[in-house]
Amino acid sequence: MKDLFIKRFEYYKALGDKSFEQLSDDQIFWQFNEESNSIAVIVKHVAGNMLSRWTNFLTEDGEKSWRNRDGEFVNTFKTKDEVLDYWEKGWSCLFDALNQINDENLYSTIYIRNEAHSVIDAVFRQLAHYPYHIGQIVFIAKMLKNEDWKTLSIARNKSQDFNDEMKDKFSGNNFNSNSSPVCFQNNSEVRDDYKL
Repeated sequence: MKDLFIKRFEYYKALGDKSFEQLSDDQIFWQFNEESNSIAVIVKHVAGNMLSRWTNFLTEDGEKSWRNRDGEFVNTFKTKDEVLDYWEKGWSCLFDALNQINDENLYSTIYIRNEAHSVIDAVFRQLAHYPYHIGQIVFIAKMLKNEDWKTLSIARNKSQDFNDEMKDKFSGNNFNSNSSPVCFQNNSEVRDDYKL
């Protein structure tokens, strides 16, 4: 199960990474208006959440006393490199924590703001939270780049080409890998992991 979690989070991290590669320093800090978050601020929030949730996650509450969530929505970064360093710090904390998950602790009780969660529920909670914000990053990046945007998914008007490619790739009932970055249905190993 741990490997599946890591795979899913790696996919969403890659979406962020591939968006950042396309953006200038100025674009990382752009915001639509005063009520909107820049990509830098979104990164500050996501990484801040990761550091709080996943540091000593098996033994400490996921909302750390040292976390300043409100401060995560105020930009303090000066450069794109600072933003990306913090992004990497958050992901490193998450992946280190995920590597601690095993069959014995998967259903153990941990706490977030004093609310009890199983480890697996805490992972699912963040697997919903982080892609939500990464989607915001991708959306902002795509608007900023406009016609220069390099797509991160199936190119517009290329769905049939992609479907044909996937059909060719998986013809012969090769079910040892997933048919898409986010679809489990064709992987018999994953299906077994979900059996109780």
